[in-house]
Amino acid sequence: MSDAIKEAVREGYGAVARQGVSQQAGAADVVAKAFGYTNEELASLPQDANLGLSCGNPTALASLRQGETVVDLGSGGGLDVFLAAQAVGPGGRAIGIDMTPDMIALANRNAEQAGHTNTDFVLGEIDDIPLPDHTADCVISNCVINLVPDKNKAFHEIFRILKPGGRVAISDIAITADLPPELASDIGAYIGCIAGAISVDDYRNGLTQAGFSAVDIQDSGADLNAYGALDGQSACCGPAMEEEASSACCGPTASESPAEDPDVYKRLADLLKRYNVNDYAASVKVMAVKPAT
Repeated sequence: MSDAIKEAVREGYGAVARQGVSQQAGAADVVAKAFGYTNEELASLPQDANLGLSCGNPTALASLRQGETVVDLGSGGGLDVFLAAQAVGPGGRAIGIDMTPDMIALANRNAEQAGHTNTDFVLGEIDDIPLPDHTADCVISNCVINLVPDKNKAFHEIFRILKPGGRVAISDIAITADLPPELASDIGAYIGCIAGAISVDDYRNGLTQAGFSAVDIQDSGADLNAYGALDGQSACCGPAMEEEASSACCGPTASESPAEDPDVYKRLADLLKRYNVNDYAASVKVMAVKPAT
């Protein structure tokens, strides 16, 4: 099942990368600002770096310093990588990891357009990160850990690539109440950051078991309805769906084969019209530290 989920995620986000948001850049900025990005940050980004997929601003949590190495898990078009690259300066490094070849290609185009020389984008999966041990001073991620089928393995991988004393700064979606069975079992809802999300307690326990200390998880208080600003996209983490989809949700549409199975879009649109995901999920800020010894 995990392989099928990964392929569905790859297909869905590949479609996002190929489509871009050039015609909806203003709406994408509205979404980003609702989750904590400033006008100055957004103005500094290359075109199509902000795809309207965020559920927070992890660079604002990370207290990045000059010369550090930062790894962004699920880097998409490069939004947080580029902001991290500015914060760590020419003596630092910002590395994006993404499982979708189309996203890697998009991020590299954005980096070339912006003239960044301290960024890298690497094709890979979060539960098997293609980086050496003790690579990063800080690991960030934005609305992506919820998409990983084996989160405990991902937490251990994050621990492995962090230097001793390194830190985690993650924005994500957490479940706050039991999902209705129809929503919990829907592959489109999984790709939309809903069905794959875990509770705050499970998040805390997973990080603690991986070896992290000082685990702190806070509800950001953000309104998930902000995603309604994007025409035809009703959520934080996925490709566009039919314009009739409800804005009161946090899930994009996708299917195991989006181009070939439009009925899945209709099915998810129907689900999202009947459920307000604010009743079941929240945007959270996740921070933790790898012990220095």
